[in-house]
Amino acid sequence: MTAAVPLRCGDRQVGSYVHRPDVQGRLSPRPYLHPLTTLGGTVVTELMPADHRHHLGAGIAVPDVAGRNFWGGRTYVRDQGPTELDNHGEQRHLRWTRRADDGFTEELAWTAAGGRLLHERRTLHVRQLTATAWELDLAFTLTNTTARPLRIGSPATNGRPGAGYGGFFWRAPRTGTPPLVFTKDAAGEDAVHGRRAEWLALAGEHWTLVLRAADPWFVRTREYPGVGPALAWRSPLTVPAGGTLTRRVVTAVADGRLGPGQAAALAARTTR
Repeated sequence: MTAAVPLRCGDRQVGSYVHRPDVQGRLSPRPYLHPLTTLGGTVVTELMPADHRHHLGAGIAVPDVAGRNFWGGRTYVRDQGPTELDNHGEQRHLRWTRRADDGFTEELAWTAAGGRLLHERRTLHVRQLTATAWELDLAFTLTNTTARPLRIGSPATNGRPGAGYGGFFWRAPRTGTPPLVFTKDAAGEDAVHGRRAEWLALAGEHWTLVLRAADPWFVRTREYPGVGPALAWRSPLTVPAGGTLTRRVVTAVADGRLGPGQAAALAARTTR
């Protein structure tokens, strides 16, 4: 049975965190954020859309951890392409170490084939930025619990250029026209995809997301609306036995379609 906790920004509920999802098999079961909304009530996440059933709102998903799929859907196999494999892992909620209306700290186990590969500490905090925008501050630390190094990869590191996705990923809702995407110095999917930028904005017809992260950006606007910083854009990461990997993503969620100047001003207000 699905279990979720609400997220509140002041006196408004702006989302739900589903920590025990009722999804199985090739969807790679994992906690997710959905629905998330603007302060004005516009939904800014998509759950299990027809084009990619394994896209689960906003959350952490990795397509290749030591050959195990924690993203969902098919696995990209070098010289073979997207392939259905029985290799799906699960992110399982273990316990809360802090829980409040405006966020939480959680421990999770990443398991596959009956064994644990990673232990995760996930922290999330919500706060209001302006009268029309709020902030989602999410950080996670993955600890290798095995006795061997773990390779974290992506379709790009397995032979599919430009598909370096994996890490925090936000699937936005599809509307009549594709969203705009831009950074301080570039605009358009081709110009920002695979590049680093201090902040990146994804602007739909009635909402805007302004994200800050250190990794290269994976962006889709034409095929579907989605964005996230990529852990293994060109090269795989290796987490040694007992070692850790830490990342943080801060997202401003705003009503309306913001322009570059407005997005930059909002990015400057987010938590550093």
